[in-house]
Amino acid sequence: MIPYLQAEQISKRFADSMLFEGISFTIFKDQKVALIAKNGAGKTTMMEILAGNDEPDSGTITKTKDTKIGYLRQNPDLDVNLTVLEQALKSDNPALQVVREFENALKHNDQKAIEELSVKMDELHAWDFDVKVKQILSQLKIDNFDQRVGELSGGQQKRLALANVLVNNPDLLLLDEPTNHLDLEMIEWLEMYLEKTNCTLFMVTHDRYFLDRVCNEIIEIDQNQVYGYSGNYSYYLEKRQERIEQQQASTEKAQNLLRTELDWMRRMPKARSHKAKYRIDAFYDLKEKASFRRREDNLELSIASSRMGSKILELDHISKAYGDLKLIDDFSYKFSRFEKVGIVGKNGTGKSTFLNVITESLSADTGTVDWGQTIKIGYYRQDGMDFKPTDKVIDVVKAIAEVVTFEDGNRMTATQLLTRFLFPPESQYGLIEKLSGGEKRRLYLCTILMQNPNFLILDEPTNDLDIMTLNVLEDYLAAFDGCVIVVSHDRYFMDKIVDHLFVFEGAGKIKDFPGNYTIYRNSVEEEEEKAKEKEKAQAQAKEQKTPAQKPKQQSQKLTFNEKREFEQLEKDIASLEEEKETLEEQMNSGELSPDELVEKSQRYADLKDELDEKELRWLELSEKA
Repeated sequence: MIPYLQAEQISKRFADSMLFEGISFTIFKDQKVALIAKNGAGKTTMMEILAGNDEPDSGTITKTKDTKIGYLRQNPDLDVNLTVLEQALKSDNPALQVVREFENALKHNDQKAIEELSVKMDELHAWDFDVKVKQILSQLKIDNFDQRVGELSGGQQKRLALANVLVNNPDLLLLDEPTNHLDLEMIEWLEMYLEKTNCTLFMVTHDRYFLDRVCNEIIEIDQNQVYGYSGNYSYYLEKRQERIEQQQASTEKAQNLLRTELDWMRRMPKARSHKAKYRIDAFYDLKEKASFRRREDNLELSIASSRMGSKILELDHISKAYGDLKLIDDFSYKFSRFEKVGIVGKNGTGKSTFLNVITESLSADTGTVDWGQTIKIGYYRQDGMDFKPTDKVIDVVKAIAEVVTFEDGNRMTATQLLTRFLFPPESQYGLIEKLSGGEKRRLYLCTILMQNPNFLILDEPTNDLDIMTLNVLEDYLAAFDGCVIVVSHDRYFMDKIVDHLFVFEGAGKIKDFPGNYTIYRNSVEEEEEKAKEKEKAQAQAKEQKTPAQKPKQQSQKLTFNEKREFEQLEKDIASLEEEKETLEEQMNSGELSPDELVEKSQRYADLKDELDEKELRWLELSEKA
């Protein structure tokens, strides 16, 4: 196995916190590795160090010579003045540089440059790159290639950065939360892309289905130690539990032995000699092992929800459109107690508009939104964190309430509440700007839940939260004594929480589907399979209706019709070859306008497919000729 990147005894401290200490691991060619750790353990810092953008306090990072690294940051640093296509093609790769120059020449109709660059495109086989980058951008729902990067939303910029990393074909892909800002369809496409691509991958993600299907190695940083698992996420869960149980069993065994040794140490203080020194040394080793305590810093969520009356939320024939774009078209629904609804659909189909309409921050064009008098909404917005970087963590919570009441009637101070949300007292007076992205999300979740809502609206709550926190949040929501609406691209999260789905199909149509996301996807795939089978059956029925000539005798020779087809194929192939040569001359002439060049390129691609098909049939018939 070829080592691409090696971390040896690396340590990093941030302010007063030790992120990781003495960590060592190696990334080998063709591995697909996921890094798992709790929020605040330094996952993003680790990625920055591996990418060469930061330095460890101690230890070394060794990169194999000529290994090309592509790095997707959580918050990409893009050039806001470039167009989408220019940014996507930004690269040190000579082929991509030529494609970028060629696209620029097309844009400015520079015929001389087009002619010169066409030759370079041929030499570097760069035409494939041109097609690939546009295909990837389209899969990621970025279609306006001339739009300025500065005009894109944060999510679009993250997807653009992902496209740029993928098209560069690096030897080693470093991806920090690649599924954030992707809808479910994009995530499934990225899964298939990474599965099929022969790339080496090291990533941080909280998407457990993505982990399970893409990765074959898991590295876990737990309590300043690193553990490796050769397998996917399911395998990791199983082996991690075994490791913890073994640690606990070893500790218990050491504690039992320690009692015996302690008794010996106390009874024989004067009999110690050099002969018993090995046993005295062993005693202190045993004492250290017996004193091991696993720090399970688990988030605790048990905040009471407000009392809920019989009337929850009634939506009566609501509609919303922007010009000709229908986002909600005559939708009605009456919510019941304890309902947990998931919202799915492609980007731009109206999911966020729907949330804004039902929370009445946006008015519906027609229809009514009627909330029950006892309903108290807790709205976790995707972009709702408005903390001031210079505020202290404790002040954020105290601004809402000094004391919070729990399910059992107990009251808790702001300090105690933050401790329960994994903010120890020593960190509560730290500044917001020193928190990791996941820690800020956890604090935001705390501010929502401490207000005792009985109707939770969660818009992408899983972004930046670690897997351990997600597990606790899922258990809390499953037992939540109220209603939940959740928009999430995390399929695992949706499967554990929701009872049914609102499927946004586009053109304002919202379908109520009875089941979780996996059941829904399976039903969609079954419908698609049935449609294909129906088309196949119709095609077969059509063929059977067409009278076919029965050969008079079985023979390997060409039938009369096949002979005519064979002769026609030879003429067609010759004609297509001639057209292909003409197109190549025209494309390299530099005399075509940009629109003409695009048109010719499309025809050239179709022509190659047609030629391949006819040549294959010609070879088949030639064996019988």
